[in-house]
Amino acid sequence: MEIALTRQSVHGMPASEYAAELRERLPDHEITLAETTAAERDAIRRAEVVTGDGRRTVELLSDATQLRLLACVYAGTSHLDHEAFREAGVALTNAAGVHAPNVSEYVIGALLSLARDFRRATRQQDRHEWSSYQCRELHDSTVCIVGLGAIGTAVARRLEPFGVERVGVRHTPEKGGPVEEVYGYPELETALADADSLVLACPLTDETEALIDENAFSTLPPHASLVNVARGAVVDTDALVGALRRNHIGGAFLDVTDPEPLPPDHPLWRFDDVRITPHNAGHSPDYYERIADILAENVRRLERGEELQNRVV
Repeated sequence: MEIALTRQSVHGMPASEYAAELRERLPDHEITLAETTAAERDAIRRAEVVTGDGRRTVELLSDATQLRLLACVYAGTSHLDHEAFREAGVALTNAAGVHAPNVSEYVIGALLSLARDFRRATRQQDRHEWSSYQCRELHDSTVCIVGLGAIGTAVARRLEPFGVERVGVRHTPEKGGPVEEVYGYPELETALADADSLVLACPLTDETEALIDENAFSTLPPHASLVNVARGAVVDTDALVGALRRNHIGGAFLDVTDPEPLPPDHPLWRFDDVRITPHNAGHSPDYYERIADILAENVRRLERGEELQNRVV
């Protein structure tokens, strides 16, 4: 079976590292790394399995007569035309679950940084200033997690030793989760009313776009902090800026923004109580190992005619 890798890097890691991981797991298969546009087109037309971001594959679906599976290297596949894959009879899988360890660590670090005000400590150290200041604890606080997929679930589990009250919000609340209470999106205000911290780990959908709007910020207690590792557009940016200007939010840790990249002159850069990272919460030195594990297992399942992991289409 020929497996083709398109050439884009993920989180700055070269695709050659992904190819090496796949060759280690699938030594009896032909692994082709396409390093030019022409090579990509040729490899996609020949391969039974293609892995990458999928954009080039969509363009060539009608010519990819051998293709059985596109293994997207991202957890989200909204950038791809799902109907085109259905019509072509090509399975589409994603990388759901690979981000759970690294992104949940980011969230815990962000919550601790906000509670203990490490940014202030850094500024004082830069000034060689020894001056005590007040801070908060995570212990006995309430953390509302919007989205209880792989990432949100990992966040909830990692929060348990801190002795926090965990409240979840998800599209299907009856699925539950490792939290004390789960609400549906229509009950968002109830979930936010007593939250000391709000963590966003949900997908961007019609239901979640601008979910955290002016009304949500008015519902949150004014000391509450926000951590967003979902998508920038889950938050109404103008409403966030307004809440910060009115001191109606205690702080924010943003790995994603809307717009993204955040323009250099955007007001979010200028708030002392906002921390911004360039959408790299998902970076992990083990990223390619994890997605290679998923793809290698799916290649074996494909050969045996079994149901695929992480199947989207």
